[in-house]
Amino acid sequence: MAKSEECCSTQLLDGDGTFNVTGIDQFIKEAKLAECGLSYAVVSIMGPQSSGKSTLLNHLFATNFREMDAFRGRSQTTKGIWVAKCAGIEPCTLVMDLEGTDGRERGEDDTAFEKQSALFALAVSDIVLINMWCHDIGREQAANKPLLKTVFQVMMRLFSPRKTTLMFVIRDKTRTPLENLEPVLREDIQKIWDSVPKPEAHKETPLSEFFNVEVVALSSYEEKEEQFKEQVASLRQRFYHSIAPGGLAGDRRGVVPASGFSFSAQQIWKVIKENKDLDLPAHKVMVATVRCEEIANEKYAAFAGNEEWSELDEAIQSGPISGFGKKLNSILDTYLSEYDAEAIYFDEGVRTGKRQQLEEKLLQLVQPAFQALLGHIRSGTLDKFKEAFDKALKGGEGFSAAAHNCSQSFMALFDEGCADAVITLANWDTSKVRDKLKRDIEAHIASVRAAKLSELTALYESKLKDALSAPVEALLDGANSETWPSIRKLFRRETESAVSGLSSALSGFDMDEEAKGQILANLEAYARGVVEAKTKEEAGRVLIRMKDRFATLFSHDSDSMPRVWTGKEDIRSITKTARSASLKLLSVMAAIRLDDEGADNIENTLSLALVDSTNAAVKDRSITTADPLASSTWQEISASKTLITPVQCKSLWRQFKAETEYSVSQAISAQEANKRNNNWLPPPWAIVALIVLGFNEFMTLLRNPFYLCVIFVGFLLVKALWVQLDVAGEFRNGALPGLLSLSTKVVPTIMNMMKRLAEEGAKPAANDPPRNPAPASTGYGKEGNSSSEMSSSGSSGVTESEHSSSSKHD
Repeated sequence: MAKSEECCSTQLLDGDGTFNVTGIDQFIKEAKLAECGLSYAVVSIMGPQSSGKSTLLNHLFATNFREMDAFRGRSQTTKGIWVAKCAGIEPCTLVMDLEGTDGRERGEDDTAFEKQSALFALAVSDIVLINMWCHDIGREQAANKPLLKTVFQVMMRLFSPRKTTLMFVIRDKTRTPLENLEPVLREDIQKIWDSVPKPEAHKETPLSEFFNVEVVALSSYEEKEEQFKEQVASLRQRFYHSIAPGGLAGDRRGVVPASGFSFSAQQIWKVIKENKDLDLPAHKVMVATVRCEEIANEKYAAFAGNEEWSELDEAIQSGPISGFGKKLNSILDTYLSEYDAEAIYFDEGVRTGKRQQLEEKLLQLVQPAFQALLGHIRSGTLDKFKEAFDKALKGGEGFSAAAHNCSQSFMALFDEGCADAVITLANWDTSKVRDKLKRDIEAHIASVRAAKLSELTALYESKLKDALSAPVEALLDGANSETWPSIRKLFRRETESAVSGLSSALSGFDMDEEAKGQILANLEAYARGVVEAKTKEEAGRVLIRMKDRFATLFSHDSDSMPRVWTGKEDIRSITKTARSASLKLLSVMAAIRLDDEGADNIENTLSLALVDSTNAAVKDRSITTADPLASSTWQEISASKTLITPVQCKSLWRQFKAETEYSVSQAISAQEANKRNNNWLPPPWAIVALIVLGFNEFMTLLRNPFYLCVIFVGFLLVKALWVQLDVAGEFRNGALPGLLSLSTKVVPTIMNMMKRLAEEGAKPAANDPPRNPAPASTGYGKEGNSSSEMSSSGSSGVTESEHSSSSKHD
């Protein structure tokens, strides 16, 4: 009962020769044939119709083929080809029950299916059972002869047949011993083999090259059932381990792996139906190609849908994964091992080729993830390098040493990351990514170097600018004969100091001498540019500077005190001195002389042309001389160093003189006015006339002192009125404006003075001696010093003199 439960069967070919693809696939799944590899055997049986083939198979292999019902008559029971799995036999054994030959249902002439099914059985079977009646042995026209001819004829259509076991099962054995029947049967078989037409290549090939012939005899099932079953049980033992060396199916040259059995059988039947010669080796390769490709596709699809791989692929998009190579190699090895296990029994060349294709497809699938990982490793390594490099520089490490150490360290770190990500199957070259990382690191180093060099250069340029700009401006402002020597000295000192400092700072950058020299030369050029720029800037304001210097020297004395033009100053000499100093400033600004060029020539030329030539022309206007400033260049000075050309100097000097003439004329006017204001005494002749003509009046005053008191009191009143009205101040703006202003002030001032005198008189007399009322008048005056002038006799005398002098002038 257990054996029948293990058995499963299906129709492989129907009576019309249609291959049951769905049925055979389902049968293989139920029989678990795909798991057998090469450990399976195929047994087929052929023989005359109604010769007990199905019965024999059912008893021999515990199958469930349909058997003929003898009570219903002898008729065709099996149509087409049926296949079943034997129960209880190792290895897995498939049995094919072929439609009987020489059946009346197909007719005498319809032998095509018989030949096709026979060829199919020979192509796919390891053991072919030929069922024949015992009483047919030795007969010339018995049923076994056409069957054997059919077998041998179709055998020739196999391009390269394998060695098949032909087991002749003699049914309903008689009393004749098997030892006597077997030689007769073998002799008949040999005759049939010899009579079958063969291709040229197999003309002399013996039967043993194609077949292993076995002969067994069984008793009648109907008459001696128990004996039949015993003999069948004994025969069954021969099918155990049939594929072992020396077994019934020992020749395994053309075997197809179990997983490819369905496809192989289908293709063989297709070729046979098309009536083509069957090339078994080529068919074997074809089956291997198709099946290996199917297996490879299955493994590829399984890998693509693998959850672990999907998680890896998704995770790698956001960042690097530790142990990526190890994990991926494990997954790849799993599926490739499964492929090897399933395809191991197929043709080695085909199997290897398809495996390589599978590897290539798998690698193509994982390569984007691998490249993404390399990208993450590269970018992560670069970021870590930048951070470490920056930290090393901030820690005071030398630039070259930091760059070298960090580069080596992080390139080694990248190599470690690549080693962790390497895929064993792929011989992918990571050198391009490594080279890119190296270029990125070098580019970053170059960028940082450029930034640091720029920073250093800017620092020393800033120091140079601070050290040169303001001092150069001060030196140019105080232009003298030592201006340019001082500027040159300052320039050399500060430039050498900056170059020395920068050179020391550059020593840590591991630069070649040429590049270092270029940077230092640029710093020197910058220092020169600062001086030249400042000089050009000051030269643009030279006229303002000249006028300021002239104004300073002309309006201030040697103690820097403002000049008061009292009439004693030599304006001509002062003007000449101030103009000479301004001319000195112009000569200093005329050209840049950082290289000792023509310092004295310019000053001498300007002095000769602008100062001495004027004096000479005044002395002798008849002499005509050449103008040394009628040129656009200075002698011995290049045009690039020229700031103010000779022609421009002449124009500037003319403009300078025109704009300073007013100051000189104002000084002369002020001096003359001062002289007039200070000359309060009348002329000598007037004094003599007064003495002569006023002698009588003077004597009268001496004789009568009362007049003298009246005159003295009148003088005090006039003096007070003079101070209160500020007569001298009013007349500074001119005679007419002064008279108009005084005419409006005289009466109010007199009334005010009388009021004050009245108030003073009304006060009770004090014990103190009487004082001069002049101080009270100071309350009405504009100047606070008038009281002191009126309280002393000396000041009264001066006032009287001034009054008499001014009255005479009027």
